[in-house]
Amino acid sequence: MEYRGGGVSRGASTPAGNDSDAAGPSTSGQYGPNTVTDMEPVKHVFHVVTDKLNYAAMRMWFLVNPPGNATIDVQNVEDFTWLNASYSPVLKQLNSQSMIDYYFKAHQANSDSNLKYRNPKYLSILNHLRFYLPEIFPKLNKVLFVDDDIVVQKDLSGLWTVDLKGNVNGAVETCGESFHRFDRYLNFSNPLIAKNFDPHACGSAYGMNVFDLEEWKKQNITEVYHRWQKLNHDRQLWKLGTLPPGLITLSRRTYALDRSWHVLGLGYNAGVHQRDIERTSVIHYNGNMKPWLEIGIPKFRNYWSKYVDYEHVYLRECNINP
Repeated sequence: MEYRGGGVSRGASTPAGNDSDAAGPSTSGQYGPNTVTDMEPVKHVFHVVTDKLNYAAMRMWFLVNPPGNATIDVQNVEDFTWLNASYSPVLKQLNSQSMIDYYFKAHQANSDSNLKYRNPKYLSILNHLRFYLPEIFPKLNKVLFVDDDIVVQKDLSGLWTVDLKGNVNGAVETCGESFHRFDRYLNFSNPLIAKNFDPHACGSAYGMNVFDLEEWKKQNITEVYHRWQKLNHDRQLWKLGTLPPGLITLSRRTYALDRSWHVLGLGYNAGVHQRDIERTSVIHYNGNMKPWLEIGIPKFRNYWSKYVDYEHVYLRECNINP
């Protein structure tokens, strides 16, 4: 959602397709009443980035279902010609034969026993677009990033005025009893990790982040990300996914947002409290149990499904029902 106010171009990016925990549909998150767009909708632009498989359908969907007076900008990741293996070490790694073998050859002696890390969704560059936001949106200086498995329940306009105090990222910390710290994601038996990071440091949530792109460029964050990706070419620092490199890249560069902004875990943790869900601005179905799947946690499904128009002709034709 690009916010065109006060002479400043600010925005929100929704790279759609895959999140850091489980693949979701190529669509933006759900936005309920009283969202960021209600205050001054004409000043907002929702940026959606998807792949060539979904690009045409995504554009047509928003042409037929425009979001009121707000604007939708849909982009195709394949059009980012600058994003190639010569520039991006992660793209080079994703296209390597060893990485493809890791995912698709079932009987390797050195295969990882944890099937979570063998999920081919990690081969998608859409997972890594969050580390290239300044290149994708060179004219924006601030973005609100949201994953495709979130529901916005309340007005988010207050996030634009949060002082990040020189940090690049604004995010909710994940140090609660059901969340994790650095030692859950990084290999602290490796001396490079042990030397540079605290195993008990709080992780930060992904899925709803405020990114200061001016500070990002000043601190050369994309190059920091590239450096660590190169060091992890053999997957000895962390396994796969975007959360570990995100924690590393933005370590000591993240401002802790109030927890009332973002509640996580609705895609795997049935113990998330109803009171936390109802008072938060954004709920996040991170995990495998997405609300649009049959395996979704039943008591959490309605927070998503109540915004779905099941009478829509396309949904009926696709036999999508409550």
